[in-house]
Amino acid sequence: MARAAWVLVAVVGGGGIGDAVADRSRAVQLTATVAAWAIWAVVAVLLAVPSALGLTLARMIVPGAVVAAVATLVSAGATTGSVLAVVTTALAAAVVGSAEFGQQMAQASAYGDERRFLLRPPAAFYLPTVVSWVLWCAAVLVGPLALAARSWVLGVAVTAVAVAATWFLLPRFHRLARRWIVLVPAGVVVHDHVVLAETAMFRAGEITRARLALADTQAADLTGPAGGHAVEVAVRDAVTVVLAGTRDRPNGTALHVYAFLCAPTRPGKLLHALGDRHLPVG
Repeated sequence: MARAAWVLVAVVGGGGIGDAVADRSRAVQLTATVAAWAIWAVVAVLLAVPSALGLTLARMIVPGAVVAAVATLVSAGATTGSVLAVVTTALAAAVVGSAEFGQQMAQASAYGDERRFLLRPPAAFYLPTVVSWVLWCAAVLVGPLALAARSWVLGVAVTAVAVAATWFLLPRFHRLARRWIVLVPAGVVVHDHVVLAETAMFRAGEITRARLALADTQAADLTGPAGGHAVEVAVRDAVTVVLAGTRDRPNGTALHVYAFLCAPTRPGKLLHALGDRHLPVG
């Protein structure tokens, strides 16, 4: 679906860029056109060769295409091209932002007999992530066009901000895309370097129950915390889990847990997969 939606962006949505820059200088027209096709090609490659890094980049770039499409609509008015640009990019962004897309991209980087289930971001990350992405997106869109329009001071300053923001934000956004609960032949692994100081391993023979968490659960919260439904996994003997360091506890906090909570984007699929591996579910 993501691939089909992205093809539609090029086939029926590309005209909006031309409408928006039709009365601009030749340099601006050329910059906008080349940048639009270059960005489209990058995302096309990311979708053709799925990976966890591709998930990060696609979720950074594709919503930016929606912003660019809305800008063309404002600049060119409600032409056929500008309206189709908004519709097709919004469709692509909706698919790329879906839990199912994230699941497929994360699994594409899996090694051997393992199944990865992407975890929802901690709630505290939403606002700073959105604000920093908006600033990054604005700099990426405005900087090259300002340079093409020979607004040298603005163009150089904003482009420098775009480069610096990309260098700073990409690894941090990628950490959020590399948060998984992983099913391996030996058991269950929580791979989350945002919440945990080190990967936590729970052996299959020690797992006594997996289910949707109840409201009054006493299980250790390893979700961040994150919103939505959490899955609770209980074990027979205590397992040591080390939480990520904080300002007060830079070396992290060790917990001895008999049950823990995780927040997969697809909790039902995780429980089905646990059942398929003959682990107790319910």
